[in-house]
Amino acid sequence: MMDLSRLLRPRSIAVFGGKFAEAVIAQCDKIGFKGELWPVNPKRSDVLGRACFADASDLPGPPDAAFIGVNRNQSIDVIKDLAAMGAGGATAFASGFKETGTEGENLQNAFIEAAGDMPVIGPNCYGIINYLDGALLWPDIHGGRRVRSGVAILAQSSNIAINLTMNRRGLPIAYLATLGNQAVVGMAAMIEAYLDDPRVTAIGLHLEGISDPEALARAMLKAHAKGVPVVAIKSGKSEGGARLTFTHTASLSGSDAVVDAFFEALGIARVATLGQFLETLKLLHVAEPLVGNTVVSMSCSGGEAALISDIGEHWGVNFPAFSPTDTKRIGKTVNELVTVSNPFDYHMFDWAKEERLKATFTAVMKSDYDLNILILDFPRQECGSDEDWQVALRALHGAAADTAARAAVLATLPENMPERIAFDLLEKGITPLSGIDDAMAAICAAAKLGGTRATPKFKLLPGAPMTGDGQTLSEWESKQRLAAFGVEVPQGRLCVTLKEAVDAAAVLGYPVVVKAVGANLMHKTELNAVRLGIVDEAGVGAAASDLMGMGEGVLVERMTQDPVCELIVGVNCDPVLGMYLLIGFGGILSEIVADTAIILMPAERNDILKAIMSLQTAPLLNGHRGSPPADIEAIIDTVIAVQNFASENVGKLIELDINPLIVKADGAVAVDALIRLEN
Repeated sequence: MMDLSRLLRPRSIAVFGGKFAEAVIAQCDKIGFKGELWPVNPKRSDVLGRACFADASDLPGPPDAAFIGVNRNQSIDVIKDLAAMGAGGATAFASGFKETGTEGENLQNAFIEAAGDMPVIGPNCYGIINYLDGALLWPDIHGGRRVRSGVAILAQSSNIAINLTMNRRGLPIAYLATLGNQAVVGMAAMIEAYLDDPRVTAIGLHLEGISDPEALARAMLKAHAKGVPVVAIKSGKSEGGARLTFTHTASLSGSDAVVDAFFEALGIARVATLGQFLETLKLLHVAEPLVGNTVVSMSCSGGEAALISDIGEHWGVNFPAFSPTDTKRIGKTVNELVTVSNPFDYHMFDWAKEERLKATFTAVMKSDYDLNILILDFPRQECGSDEDWQVALRALHGAAADTAARAAVLATLPENMPERIAFDLLEKGITPLSGIDDAMAAICAAAKLGGTRATPKFKLLPGAPMTGDGQTLSEWESKQRLAAFGVEVPQGRLCVTLKEAVDAAAVLGYPVVVKAVGANLMHKTELNAVRLGIVDEAGVGAAASDLMGMGEGVLVERMTQDPVCELIVGVNCDPVLGMYLLIGFGGILSEIVADTAIILMPAERNDILKAIMSLQTAPLLNGHRGSPPADIEAIIDTVIAVQNFASENVGKLIELDINPLIVKADGAVAVDALIRLEN
């Protein structure tokens, strides 16, 4: 890995260019950068009172960092000069590289060659802000301020990066970087560089795409080792074109669901909105990942208590009832008309009475919840004094100090948490939360991260190239291939004449199933190409006669009986993240019900069990209305066998589908299967 320490924490910064370079110097002066600033511009004598150097060779020495604000062709020359003199790194502002086509891609290759071993951020990006040390390689406005510690943010959009710094929620930002084309320094390298600074409390990622998933997985190993949580918001879909979709597996699994599984495997909390992103990072900065999601809410309004209960339930936040001991202790601190419950409405009897409120808050916070929330919406300053609200804050701070419990103050509306209040709460070690919905999402994400215990794992197993060409195996051949890897399939015979079909049924034993077989018969039920429950020779003859001309012959199988449920098991391929497993509700209604789980490979038995039990239809596996429980181990064995087949066909497998997998009390049988391989 490249050493980015000088670039991130420079003592000297060289700036190349005109207007944008001047803006960098202005921003450094404004925030109080204490190091050397060296403007380089052969057409100017000075920039903001600092004498200009004609080119890099005139600099007093190799700069720790450089902002390159010249055109794309000149940028390459500057990078080459800086690398030769041993500079610590640079950010390249110019656009017009790989994002513009063939000519730009050639320039980007020259850009990479010029950089050599020197780290360069970009091109086509704003750069880096270090709010810890007041070092900005940033040519535009921003809304941050100096901090002693805080979260580090990586954004793939410079505009979104600026917007994040403009938030008024009190989030302390330690670092902000935009990476542009990631020609030299990629996302994973920057994450690892952030992790080398102990002042970073959490990392936030705004992603439009994932260019190197294996490098990100390695960076997450380091993040977990250092105990630094990571939160991501991702827009857009996976890179690459869509495959032709023949199987139920392919139609049920979207690229976004695969990204979810990828983040979960790596221990990254994914959120959906920028508000959730900010609130989650803020909670992690103060409280770190939560051990669980048990929450107590305190408010002087029944309406607020009901609202947080409803929204919390939507997000899966748990508001457990107080124990009898807790109830008795809390009840002694409030008016006799107050009902002690969670969420807790302590009424207005003790409003603005600091000692009384502190006693109540202390009694509540001794109840050992993962997070203790006080709901307070602050008045606008022009509406009058907020002194009574300050009384409640002092009471909460005192209770938190006495109990060492995690505390948060939640404004139901984001605009009702003034920034000055948020800053003050952060200084006291209390999390300011802005907006109920964003806050509940943040608690859910923080609890998920706190529950992450396994070592992150990911290994890219590429599927077949995205050419659209492929060979579809018949059901018979697909089953034979899978059976060789341990998948249980029904006893059966491939028959090309009526006599062979009748003889096969007699040998197999009734009841039997007769199906048309052929490489082009993907969805046989829709084609009326399946006959079930045949119990005699005449039935076999009639079925075979009907179906023989539809394909290459007919498949006669012993009918699998006594099903507990039907599942689908498959493999599909994401163009970025490679092959993955899918398991879900199966049968002819699988695409309507759409109850599935994605499992990244390589998967272990516990991973597969977790995915199975996450299905909404999982209760069917435990026995329903007198039916026996399903053979869970046989399901897992089948998925492992499918994974082994996929691993043996890396670079060749396009998609694989077992639907249905009939699960019984004593086994799991793949009664239909389809495999597509690259030609």
